[in-house]
Amino acid sequence: MVAELVRGQNHPLPRTRLEILVSAEVPVLVAAALGDEGGRVQEGHGIAHHGAPVLPGIEVPRAAAAEHRLSADLGELSEAVHRVTVLLALPGPAARFGATAAPRTTVTDADGTEIVRFTLAGLDAESAVVALELYRRQGGWKVRAVGQGYAEGLTALLADLGLPGAREVAEAMHEAGRLGAVLAAAPPKAGPSEGGPVDYTHPVRQAPPQPQPQPQPQPVAGDAPGWSMEERLYNQVWGMFEDLARSTAALRSAADFAGARLDRELDEALADPRARIGGAGDAARKAARAKHDELMGRAQAAHDRDLAQLTAEAEVVEPALPPAYARWDSPVWHGHRMPTEVPQAVRLGDLHLPESASLRIPMLVRLPLERGLWVDSGATPADFTDSAERRRLALEVAVALAARLLAVHPVGEFSVEVIDPAGAGAGPLGALTRTGALTGPPARGTAGVAQALESLTRRVDLVRMAIGGGATEALPDGFDTARRLLMVNDFPQGFDDRALTRLRFLADEGPAAGVHLLLVADRADAGEYGPLLDPLWRSLTRLTPSPDDHFADPWVGHAWTFEPSLPPSGGAVLQQVLSKVAAARIKGR
Repeated sequence: MVAELVRGQNHPLPRTRLEILVSAEVPVLVAAALGDEGGRVQEGHGIAHHGAPVLPGIEVPRAAAAEHRLSADLGELSEAVHRVTVLLALPGPAARFGATAAPRTTVTDADGTEIVRFTLAGLDAESAVVALELYRRQGGWKVRAVGQGYAEGLTALLADLGLPGAREVAEAMHEAGRLGAVLAAAPPKAGPSEGGPVDYTHPVRQAPPQPQPQPQPQPVAGDAPGWSMEERLYNQVWGMFEDLARSTAALRSAADFAGARLDRELDEALADPRARIGGAGDAARKAARAKHDELMGRAQAAHDRDLAQLTAEAEVVEPALPPAYARWDSPVWHGHRMPTEVPQAVRLGDLHLPESASLRIPMLVRLPLERGLWVDSGATPADFTDSAERRRLALEVAVALAARLLAVHPVGEFSVEVIDPAGAGAGPLGALTRTGALTGPPARGTAGVAQALESLTRRVDLVRMAIGGGATEALPDGFDTARRLLMVNDFPQGFDDRALTRLRFLADEGPAAGVHLLLVADRADAGEYGPLLDPLWRSLTRLTPSPDDHFADPWVGHAWTFEPSLPPSGGAVLQQVLSKVAAARIKGR
């Protein structure tokens, strides 16, 4: 999966043949400086730029443009080169990155598989910036997201790299960039041998043609790397998630910058007493707000383009998803058959952001589940549902998850056990009990809780010993190797201290031994245990029966709103799927 870096983060490079893609709203100059262990560039020909685009192992574009592709073969670099610094510069004398949308960089391998992305957010008056740094580390190569800008421009950046004659080199780079852009845009000339007239017009004096808008590519389901269609769809869904995170980060960064600049310029207008009299102050405030609106308009337009493309992609991807990834209202469930292989992942629900509330991204998690799940039946500030109704909704979410896991595993490779100490979940659990999809009736009372937990604890201990000793074939004859899901309703009712200890053991050690936990609980109900259960809550993935913005992505820290995946109200799809699970189990005996 591609990593979305933030400033200062690094990531290993699995290949030495790379391409670095640069995308900006306006034309930029792109260059690569080859440095020693300290990152210092010893001489001018240690920089690949538009005027000298090729160095051993490095090739950069020959003109300023909004889209660039820089090629690197790190294996071809001299042993004296320890760092490759990728830098961007704006060609205009008064240009600055803060007046445009944040540039984006993507590092791919030679086959086009994306490795990392980095959005250069937070720039203001800078006209030159160090975007990325490729550097040697312990016999390999890594990439670091830098994002260091220079308000003094390219000369200051090159001087910071230790380059002698930084000003002359910067001027040469700007001149080569301007000339390269014009020559690249100029139409080919017909020579005498071709029978056409010779055009003696000076190329620098020609106005470059206006760029024509390029049509957006039509999205295709499964248009992502992978060995199978299922893997390609999984990678495509997570690529959509990352694209939306990056686009929203750029929009929010532009909003923060535009707001801060507006506040600063308004303060400056009000700081001069003379500006408060007459129309000078009003004109300054009006100009400041106009600049703010212009910047936000461009940022919003870029985000709207990204959102339109992602929405179009979602419209073709969603109908193509297999049952493990699909919504409950998808037609694939009507003709569902028990699979012969375990899927790569399973859908827990949907995620969305406030800037794009209409676009839902499936929340997929890998199988087997590495962490237990906790459906929170407690109240939240934005939810006014009464306690009994919220507990019922939480259990319905858990039942839908259990049903999905049963339906997408091959017959005999997954089973569900239920603990319902007070029998409070009889209604929602009916879908599982009526069809015979459970391994047995729900455990009731303190004795039932203790018996169920003791059985699973012994199972986990036995499997751990077999795996630790490298003797899984020594498991008892007839040992059921199917993975187990333990669903616990109304936790911690019916649990004593011994049962709590066993539950924590199953949460920590169970997944590696094929036992997974699905808890339906209100954390406030366990308040009497104080911090004793804090490790348990932290070890589980928290889900909610109603939309709640509690998921944070690891790239930019957005608060994503989670919505559970539930069957359509009044529909029979859940009952039909569970009936097929039970029938297939009986047939397979």
